[in-house]
Amino acid sequence: MMLVISVLLALVPLLGIAWIVLYGSITTVDGLFMSLILAAMSGIVGLNILIELRKKGSGTQGSSAATSTASGGLRQRGKVESVQFYESGVGQPNKSVVTLSDGGNTSNLLVFEGDMRNALPVGQKVLVTFRKESGHNVLVDVDYP
Repeated sequence: MMLVISVLLALVPLLGIAWIVLYGSITTVDGLFMSLILAAMSGIVGLNILIELRKKGSGTQGSSAATSTASGGLRQRGKVESVQFYESGVGQPNKSVVTLSDGGNTSNLLVFEGDMRNALPVGQKVLVTFRKESGHNVLVDVDYP
């Protein structure tokens, strides 16, 4: 459904450009700049469409996809590329952004609640088990195969 809406949003500016060309105002400064703005808008939405189609066409890449466990948790396997820790304001949980790669060109970002710098050493291959709790990923277990 979102792709259909995106295609419509990409075509509407092109219709505006056709309108400007049809009524001959493309030779004015206003017509030229309006055409450039509409073309840029159409190009941005069109690029978004191409990226979404590419994502859907490639599917999930074997070990890089999170798999579900029997207890309702999720598992992700990969090599820890980086762990970045961010301290949040008062009343908000601190977060760690972990980049896992599967050895190929793909890498996944996982955002965990808390400080994961010691639990997930950079350069180590890991199997991470985590669960979602009130909108945040909480680390349950780490295996080092």
